[in-house]
Amino acid sequence: MPRKTRTDASTGTPIRLEIVPRRGLRREDAARYVGVSTAKFDECVKDGRMPKPFRIDGCVIWDLRRLDAAFDALSEVVEAGDVWDNLVL
Repeated sequence: MPRKTRTDASTGTPIRLEIVPRRGLRREDAARYVGVSTAKFDECVKDGRMPKPFRIDGCVIWDLRRLDAAFDALSEVVEAGDVWDNLVL
């Protein structure tokens, strides 16, 4: 896992940062990962464009790989021209 060391500007003390890859994401992180608001993400989960979560004890988690697969499927629709016809920029 990548590690970086920074120095606390106020004390000069080195701070070690670890970047830990995650497979499971909570709702806000899952929405951010696919690039939409939580409200839009909820809509996409409800209508089936994004996968449903599962529970680990009390935590509601989205699988990163399933999010990738759903996002890939959405991007295939865009590449086919279905969305761009009605898009207003």
